[in-house]
Amino acid sequence: MNHHRPTRRTVLRAGALAGLATGVGQAANPAQAAPSADAPGPRIVDLGPGVLQFALMSAVLVGDTVYIGSRNVEPVQIIAVDLPTQKVVATTELENGHSIQALAADGSGRYLYAGILQKASGDRPNLFRWDLRTPDKPAEALGALADRDVRALAVAPDGVVYAVGGGSSTAPALWEYDPATGAIRNVGTPDPKVTLARAVAATRTHAFFGAGTTFNGGGDTSRAALYAYDRSAGGFTSIAPSEMLRDPSIRDLAVLGDRLAVSTAGSTEDSKVALIDLSDLSSYQLATSIGKVAKSFTTIDDTVYYANESGLLAYRPTTNTISPVSYDGPELGEIWGVDSRAGQAVVTSAYGFVARIDPVRKTADVTDLASVGAPLMPQTVMGIAAGGGHVYVGGNATIARHGLGSGEVVNLRAPGEAKDAVVVNGRLYTGQYNSQGIWCHDPRTGRTGQVAHFPSEQNRPLDVTFDEVNGLVLAGVQSDTEGGGALWTYDPGTGRSRHFADPVDASQCVRGIATRDGVAFLGGDNTAPTGPRSTVVAFDPVAGRELWRIDPQETAGVAALAVRGRHLYGLSRKGGLFVIDIPRRRLIHRADVTSVSNGFAAMVTNRGVVYGVSDTTVFRFHPRTFAVTVVVPDIDGGWYSGSHIAQDDYGRLYTMRGRNLVQITDPHRL
Repeated sequence: MNHHRPTRRTVLRAGALAGLATGVGQAANPAQAAPSADAPGPRIVDLGPGVLQFALMSAVLVGDTVYIGSRNVEPVQIIAVDLPTQKVVATTELENGHSIQALAADGSGRYLYAGILQKASGDRPNLFRWDLRTPDKPAEALGALADRDVRALAVAPDGVVYAVGGGSSTAPALWEYDPATGAIRNVGTPDPKVTLARAVAATRTHAFFGAGTTFNGGGDTSRAALYAYDRSAGGFTSIAPSEMLRDPSIRDLAVLGDRLAVSTAGSTEDSKVALIDLSDLSSYQLATSIGKVAKSFTTIDDTVYYANESGLLAYRPTTNTISPVSYDGPELGEIWGVDSRAGQAVVTSAYGFVARIDPVRKTADVTDLASVGAPLMPQTVMGIAAGGGHVYVGGNATIARHGLGSGEVVNLRAPGEAKDAVVVNGRLYTGQYNSQGIWCHDPRTGRTGQVAHFPSEQNRPLDVTFDEVNGLVLAGVQSDTEGGGALWTYDPGTGRSRHFADPVDASQCVRGIATRDGVAFLGGDNTAPTGPRSTVVAFDPVAGRELWRIDPQETAGVAALAVRGRHLYGLSRKGGLFVIDIPRRRLIHRADVTSVSNGFAAMVTNRGVVYGVSDTTVFRFHPRTFAVTVVVPDIDGGWYSGSHIAQDDYGRLYTMRGRNLVQITDPHRL
């Protein structure tokens, strides 16, 4: 088990922050149940920001200054950290987006370009430029690429900018911005079957487009795709090394002198790294890397340095070998930038620091961003779990532990994202994205680390629950690159873990899990436009076999499941409610609950009643009529990847209102 030292960010006293709200809203559908006129309203206590930190998603070194792009905070911003003085010396805010994954500087060091990720497509700008000569002036919006998200940027020697991304209904394109004319144009879509492009590089003669299947894999989606675009003649030529074609996608590109560095994102195999001769694009050398990620290239002397999912690696072209870089310093976790300065690798970690690593002396000088002036801001969050006197909220590279008695909030380091979690006997168990398996935090010892590892293609945990009969932590999983999903099981008593691939089918992931009498109920969700969806499978998690299945007749996949007595409740991602009689194995109820839930949702059975939460509303279902009642309207939780709701040992509920964690006590009368 890896051990991470928690960091205290602040102490919040619940009494000082408590905000009480009264009044139970009525469901929009008049046919649905409403509370009685004299029913007391819920008591809501505001526990403050769910996760408070400077979260980051990109970094680039310009001279002596590291420019760092924020992640899942508003407003989106770039901070400038001067390495010699160890201070944040400038900040700029962007008018749109939730995260900055793409940063690139031009050759003169005058302009820094930024591309943003956003929740919805449209004509709002997603490409920006900051003039570093006048950092007090805000970055300017240059315009909108039709692809929703900008994932990577490169500036050619003549100042022309190339961008790639995705997130729209069509395959990602290669985009060009010409600062001489101010025009943004689509220069082409070289592969109509890729789902995302995350890599771009440019020279005077060519732009290079790297893409593949990162989300919504399976079917006939493309694998790793690498194209050279001739800037003068137009047109694309495929130049992907044959050894890379089985990997899901090209992960990164960089021009290193007279060679193009190329990496893949691995899935069933380790990632790969290649150096392509820019004077002969058919000539290259290639090595298999360590781990499933390879990104962020730089050079020191004749060695190429880059990041995998948890550390810094060194690639020596003279021997065609790759090895970890050893040093005396902290674990790096997820890395969002690797540059070189004065013989040192400058590494920006999602844990919130910049490390200057000397590979010869094996030393590391660390600059903690919060301590040098980076703003601490409330994040949009992931999973929530409660129990043992604490509430846990997942963020990026952080799990915030809220003490219910003391009000103290401690940030725990954990790589990636805790997509969902459960507390068992006082210990926290999380499903960690990306491909991090199950992690455990014991508040009694302070230890946090991975307790179960699973095949890396089973990369995205979605729902985590506890099977009390079998004593198993259960996690439902989606495979982003391969399609389908998995069920993970972990026994905290023995440490044994197992996984069952595609328990619903090859197209449906496992988005919802609930248990009864030692049986796990798995709710399927198919993210592809065709194929089966919303299948519910009764599964024996000990024997690893299906018991029965049923089609709840929904037009969209399952968003959440919960069990109350003999009934299995399910919500679809299009606001459908269904109820299955478990002993009879029969669908007994269906209803439209789009008035309270339309999209991702979560449910929990609390004090004999099933509660749900969506992006907008907290609600509950009548245990006999299944009618829905609004508990908290306009909750509008600050979620990054779907809403969550949890209960503690005293029957109090926890979810997000805006970007603040709230405790809800509902004195319902049925």
